[in-house]
Amino acid sequence: MRIVHATSELHPFSKTGGLADMVGALCGALARAGHTVDVVTPLYRGIRARHPQMRRVDWRFDVPLGSGLEHGEFWRLDPEPGLTLWFVDQPGFFDRAGIYNERNVDYPDNAARFAFFAKAVVLLARHLPSPPQLLHCHDWQTGLVPLLARHAQVAGGWTRAPRTLMTVHNLAYQGWFPATAFGLANIPPDWFHPDSAEGHGQLNFLKAGLNLADALTTVSPRYSREICTEEFGCGLDSLLRRREYELTGILNGVDYAEWNTTGNPALKHAYDAGHLAGKAAGKADLQKELGLPVRADVPLFANITRLTDQKGADLLHEALGTLLSEGTVLQFALLGSGDPLLEAAYRSLAALHPGQVAARIGFDPGLAQRLEAGADFYVMPSRFEPCGLNQLYSLRYGTVPVVRATGGLDDSVVDIRESPERATGIKFHDASAAALAHGIRKALALAAAPTLLAHYRHNGMTADFSWEKQAKEYVELYEHVLDGV
Repeated sequence: MRIVHATSELHPFSKTGGLADMVGALCGALARAGHTVDVVTPLYRGIRARHPQMRRVDWRFDVPLGSGLEHGEFWRLDPEPGLTLWFVDQPGFFDRAGIYNERNVDYPDNAARFAFFAKAVVLLARHLPSPPQLLHCHDWQTGLVPLLARHAQVAGGWTRAPRTLMTVHNLAYQGWFPATAFGLANIPPDWFHPDSAEGHGQLNFLKAGLNLADALTTVSPRYSREICTEEFGCGLDSLLRRREYELTGILNGVDYAEWNTTGNPALKHAYDAGHLAGKAAGKADLQKELGLPVRADVPLFANITRLTDQKGADLLHEALGTLLSEGTVLQFALLGSGDPLLEAAYRSLAALHPGQVAARIGFDPGLAQRLEAGADFYVMPSRFEPCGLNQLYSLRYGTVPVVRATGGLDDSVVDIRESPERATGIKFHDASAAALAHGIRKALALAAAPTLLAHYRHNGMTADFSWEKQAKEYVELYEHVLDGV
C-alpha cells in the first residue's frame, strides 16, 4: 500500500522529542516491509546544508492562507527503496532558530505556520502520480490535515481522497489558538463547530484531527485507555470516549541499529545478554567520568529527562533527598534540562552529596548512551507517559527500569508480581516521592541478589521491541481502516 505520513519532526533531520524518532523508524520499517511510504515534513534551518544530497522539486506552489497567498516549494530525498521524504520549503515560516519556539516562548504565528504546512501536505497527497491510500498524521501540528482533506473531498471534488489516521503522541499538547485563526484554513465558517475544530470558543488543531480522521491511535495500549478518562483526557476525554472503538494503542518500537550494546561507536565496551563484562567496565568508566567513586558494589541509578512535572523530576529529587539523608548507599546520575528551578535543585543535590550524585544539565547524546549502558537501574517516575523510550533502551542495555505504572511504562515493563518468569523491572503506582523511594529500595534489594538481577537483565535484553515487529501492528490497522472504505 502507499502511505503518506505528515509530521512536524523527523529524525535525523529535526527533533525535539520522541515524535521524530517514532516517525523516522516506523516509516523506514514500513518501506523495508515492501510498502511505498512518503513523509512530509518542514524544511527547517540547517537541514539542507547537513543533507546536500536532497534536491529541489520542480514545482512551486501557492496556497491561500487567510486573506493572503503563501508560496512554497518541495525538496526531496530518497534515503532507501520505497521511502521518499518531502521537505516543505517556506523560509518565512521554517527558516528559524527553533522548531516551535525560542527561549521557551512559542512563535506567535504557529497557527499560520502549521496551517500552511497542513495545506502543503494535502496538496502533495492530492497530486502524487500514484494516489496514496492512507494519510497518517502525527500530533497537533498536522491536526488540520484531516479537516482539509475532508473538505476537499466534500466540496472540492477530491474523489480519490485517502483515508486518514491521527496519532496522538502527547495529548497535553493540542495547538490552541484564537477562533479567528480558523480563517487560515480558508474553508466556510460553518465547519467551525465542536464536532470539528472548535473548543471552548477557540481553534484546537488536535481536536480537528481527532474529530475528523477516520481512525485514531496513540503510542501505547494503556495510554489509549487513559486518555478516555477525565484524569488524563486533557479536556478531550468525552470526544475520545465517543470514538473509543476507533482508537487503537500501539506501543512504540526501538531502532536497535542505533540503540544496541554491540557494534555501537558510542560505547567503548561491547556486551550482550550472555556476556556482561563490558557492562561492568562501562560502569567503572562512567563513574570516573562523572566524578563518582569507582565502586562496583554500589548500585548506580540514572535518569535522562526533561526536567518537568510530567516526568516526575520533582518526585525524584524529593525521593533522592530522603534516601540520601537516611544514609542509603547508592549513586545517582542525571542528564537533562528544563525547569530552571529543578535544574538548580539537582545542582544543589549534587553539591550536597558529591560522592553520590552527579548532575549534568543539558543534553549529550554520547553521554546518554554511556548512562544507559553503565547504570544498573534507570528511574522513570512520570506522572503520565504516552509511551516512553528510555525504559525500552534500558531493557536492551541490561539496565533495570524502575517506573511508575502508567502509559507505555506499564505496557513495556514486567514487574515480578505480574510474572516471576518474565520480570524485567520494578513498578510503583502512586505519583509520590514516598512510592518512588520504596521502588528504589526494591531495586537496592534486587542489586543484593545477583542471580535474580541477572534474570531481570536477561529478560530485558532479549525482549523484542523492534520497529519491524511494531510496524506489523500498524499494517494490520491500516488494512482495517481501508476495509472500512
